[in-house]
Amino acid sequence: MTTHTTRTTPPRQEETAAAPSRLVIAGLLLGIVLATLDGTVVGTALPVIVGDLGGLDHLSWVVTAYLLASAVTTPLWGKIGDLYGRKGSYLTSISVFLVGSALCGLAQDMGQLIAFRALQGVGAGGLFVGAMSLLGTLLTPAGAGRSQSLIGVLLPAAMIGGPLVGGFLTDRLDWRWVFYVNLPVGALALAVIGAGVRVRTERIRARVDLAGAALLTAAILALTLLASWAGTTYAWLSPQIAGLALLGAGTLAAFVRAELRAAEPVIPPRLFRDRNFTVAQVLSFTSGAAMLAAASYLPQYMQLVRGRSATESGLLLLPLMLGMMGAQLAIGRRVSAGGRYRAYPVAGGALATAGALALLLLGTGTAVWAASGLTLLL
Repeated sequence: MTTHTTRTTPPRQEETAAAPSRLVIAGLLLGIVLATLDGTVVGTALPVIVGDLGGLDHLSWVVTAYLLASAVTTPLWGKIGDLYGRKGSYLTSISVFLVGSALCGLAQDMGQLIAFRALQGVGAGGLFVGAMSLLGTLLTPAGAGRSQSLIGVLLPAAMIGGPLVGGFLTDRLDWRWVFYVNLPVGALALAVIGAGVRVRTERIRARVDLAGAALLTAAILALTLLASWAGTTYAWLSPQIAGLALLGAGTLAAFVRAELRAAEPVIPPRLFRDRNFTVAQVLSFTSGAAMLAAASYLPQYMQLVRGRSATESGLLLLPLMLGMMGAQLAIGRRVSAGGRYRAYPVAGGALATAGALALLLLGTGTAVWAASGLTLLL
């Protein structure tokens, strides 16, 4: 009788001969900054883009297409990195991002710009997860912890700095430079990572959850269209909106069912058994949505309603950026010193809710300083 033994392949390991240089770490962080920055950089340029390309009815999709593609492809890039190597996956995502950026700058109408923004978002989906995975591979646990702290400071700065950078480039050069500026910066990151990162990759066999990815994409797209069209393009009780609601609910339910059965799901359901993890995701979702909406739409209010320039509309969001960075640094020190941490997310959520509700009061006669100051609560 022949005995067959099954050998379980251990998780892939990537090793380096020496600790990475500061230049390599900076190159990895640069990818994270680019992905975050481009989520909001077009906010201050949108009024000028519409004046040049037209398509006012599709204005919001310039931002939505990028974020939607980035959100859907992020877990897929992570799986690709596991299968074929993290360095190669990261370099590929940068290349896709740069191609999308160049095409966005060359767009001749709003339809082209939205399509190219989606392509740019596909590349951006791999920038964050690729950089994080390489940092975890290259650094010691202590070094990885320090890099996480640095990322925590860079992310809000990039998110809120986007409208400021976009406004400056739009006023001083042209709105197309909002996308062209990514090319030299991304090329630098590509060169630094390509030449400076040395890893040995052992490929593993794994399954890609294509069904889960497809259902997640369909659900997010249906819900996004529902939020965009309801009450504007179609009435709330119209058949089109009802159909999108049913499609969104159905695909979400099918996605949950598929993830429970998948061998290697896109989003492992077991993570949500931890109450703290679930609460953290809900808070991150709501606060991120509020801050992203402010960073994307407040510049339009400042320009179209208050008559400010693109640069000025970006500057008026500085209270939001300073509030985020200041609160993060202060709370980080308190928690590191052994302080209790549960009260901070609750207080932060309450303040963000109050700030979002206060912004509903903005009107044509609201003082500019008041509109800018209200963002501090977010």
